[in-house]
Amino acid sequence: MTASFPAARERPTVDQNPSGRRLAALSLSALGVVYGDIGTSPLYAMKECFRVIPSGPSGSSVTPTPENVFGVLSLIVWALTMVVTVKYIFFIMRADNDGEGGILALLALIQQRLSRERDYLRLAILGALGLFGAALLYGDGVITPAISVLGAVEGIDVATPALRHLVVPISVIVLFLLFLLQRSGSTKVGRVFGPVMLLWFATIGLFGLLEIIKEPSILAAVNPLYAVRFFGEHGWHGIFILGSVVLAVTGAEALYADMGHFGRQPIRLAWAVYVFPSLLLNYFGQGALLLRDPTASLNPFYRLIPGNLIYPMLVLATAAAVIASQALISGAFSLTHQAMQLGYSPRLTVTHTSKQEAGQIYIPEVNQALMVGCIALVLFFKSSSALASAYGIAVTGTMVITTILFTQIARRHWGWSRFTAALFLVVFLTIDFAFLVANVVKIESGGWFPLAAALVVYVMMTTWHRGRRALHTLLREGSLPIGLFLDDVKRRQPPRVPGTAVFMTSDESGAPVVLLHHLKHNKVLHDQVILLSVVTDDVPEVPAQDRVHVDSLGEGFYRVIARYGFMQQPNVPSIFPQCAPLGVKLRPNDTSYFLGREQLIPTGRSRMSAWRKKLFVIMSRNAQSATQFFGLPPNRVVELGAQIEF
Repeated sequence: MTASFPAARERPTVDQNPSGRRLAALSLSALGVVYGDIGTSPLYAMKECFRVIPSGPSGSSVTPTPENVFGVLSLIVWALTMVVTVKYIFFIMRADNDGEGGILALLALIQQRLSRERDYLRLAILGALGLFGAALLYGDGVITPAISVLGAVEGIDVATPALRHLVVPISVIVLFLLFLLQRSGSTKVGRVFGPVMLLWFATIGLFGLLEIIKEPSILAAVNPLYAVRFFGEHGWHGIFILGSVVLAVTGAEALYADMGHFGRQPIRLAWAVYVFPSLLLNYFGQGALLLRDPTASLNPFYRLIPGNLIYPMLVLATAAAVIASQALISGAFSLTHQAMQLGYSPRLTVTHTSKQEAGQIYIPEVNQALMVGCIALVLFFKSSSALASAYGIAVTGTMVITTILFTQIARRHWGWSRFTAALFLVVFLTIDFAFLVANVVKIESGGWFPLAAALVVYVMMTTWHRGRRALHTLLREGSLPIGLFLDDVKRRQPPRVPGTAVFMTSDESGAPVVLLHHLKHNKVLHDQVILLSVVTDDVPEVPAQDRVHVDSLGEGFYRVIARYGFMQQPNVPSIFPQCAPLGVKLRPNDTSYFLGREQLIPTGRSRMSAWRKKLFVIMSRNAQSATQFFGLPPNRVVELGAQIEF
């Protein structure tokens, strides 16, 4: 019986101009995945603005006087308007990389342009910024599940204060179950995400509206003059309040990062028609409640809820928090996959959890790290108020970097004038920096955590990238020009054995070191020899018809270059059916794959510092094998070892 190659996995594309039922379905799905984080912000944002005990060195809260309520509420309203609606919905979402969003997709778009222009200095600076912004998102991915679940479960304290000691244990259990379920994928759970969030936004909007009816004067807070007066009355302390106000816009980056899953139009529609109005109603409702009862500042969200509905609302809030957490966890998986493909992360185990949706993946190493981090945060900080001190700086740091990168895209890709680009940069960088400065004072009381996590991730990403480049240079120096090698083969005529040998190499021009070692030790060559290079381009997807390029080198040798996008998962056996029309024909049972296994010795002449070399060696040893990552049949793989000083 003849074996067959597996079919190629093509990543589904998103309809960029849906209409009718399709648009409604995508909007509902976007509601469940994209808006989980920002949708659960009412659980803790207003509460943090009016905490009795200041949460930072200079205080990021005020007493709930009428003037302060109007001022803070005006700040929240205009933060949602300027940051989310204007900046992200209207501007940032226009900067897509073939439909994909997110900071790494944006960085890849910039790299394409600057590489063509050979502007290497700007490329290095913006590249470092983009990578650190991506690293900050990992810190956000650890904090968001912890603070969302804690904020939801803390409703127990309002309903039954005697049970407040159960908040932390219940939160730990919920988080543990959440991460335990990740391996099954979000396909089945995703079907209920949209309807749950639909109910969540309708519920919080309704309870907010009921309170507004009792105190309609609160609607005057839409006037931005209240925000201006607030700054005038409080001075620098008013700036520091932004450290709590920013909690209302956390999750804005998800609008951009998840654009490739749903498309621009459904995300915009869901925000304008449903999410934004519901959030405004709830925040205005909390403000109206504080005007009538300042003591409600202890937990204004749950104080909006009638006593007999507290427990049903607690269940709904916990479900919404889990959904918010799921969005960030899935985002961390996607971000890691992009980093692997772009050469900033070692190979990790990537499991596709859906046969229909190639974008749904599970990475166990990332899942375990996030689980440990989230549970540790809950046990250490013990409350959403304490954890709020750690929240914000990662979000605002990413916002600043996104603004800078977007301005480069607008100026160089779209041809914005210097004045227009400068105007955008000044307006939104001023807003972003104000939020960032307000969060800097939180570093001592918890803000150090996302910065430390981001720094660790950034160092690992840059170390892997530099190490792979250094290793590639050494391997290239150890290879031979392919023409010289083939001349030697033609002259010596080594014995040829039946079958096909595939030598995987990152060098697209020379004869790979593993081929030289094979010929040196085994003294034979296969009838057909393929030099295969898998290349990741700075685009999300490479169409199947553009995937493979074949060059016949003579003497039975072929060079095959397979190109993938950074959102696609390479599968080497699926490449070869596409090679048959180009002259390369092989049978799976007669094909052997030759890989190099390098033993790295960090004592060579590369320019990397000693500690980076040691870190690179550790990361390399713990990387997933090329056999698993590229989908090679294990019983057809031959590994040849070599010691390399780098």
